[in-house]
Amino acid sequence: MSNTVLVLNGPNLNLLGQREPAIYGTTTLAQIRDRSIAKGEVLGFQVDFRQSNFEGELINWLHDARDAACGVIFNPAGYSFTSVALLDALKLFDGPKIELHISNIHARESIYQHSLMSRAVTGVLCGFGAAGYELALEAMSGLVKRG
Repeated sequence: MSNTVLVLNGPNLNLLGQREPAIYGTTTLAQIRDRSIAKGEVLGFQVDFRQSNFEGELINWLHDARDAACGVIFNPAGYSFTSVALLDALKLFDGPKIELHISNIHARESIYQHSLMSRAVTGVLCGFGAAGYELALEAMSGLVKRG
């Protein structure tokens, strides 16, 4: 079994640190990536950390994860609320899946409160800011060990 956790990030997350810092904080995606990789090493995971603004690319990466990853952590960003295609791709991955949001989507405007992805994941983490990625890796460690 692979010890790789795929961490996927959706549209506009490449602009973290600049984009609406009152909501998303000032930590950049590169800083989150570096912290996630370091946390993964402590937990015995290789972290494959990726970001795309393109739905099809995210779908292809989820398809590839079926053979290459023991778990998926996914911050679908704006696609959370619109993409049935990403929901279907998530359903194809049989391992543990964690949906991640930097902000607390349930405390935001109504358009951001209903994620389609939640139907296909093992668990949801939201509202912990950039630290949510490390928390998600901790949770994934427990999920993978439980098998």
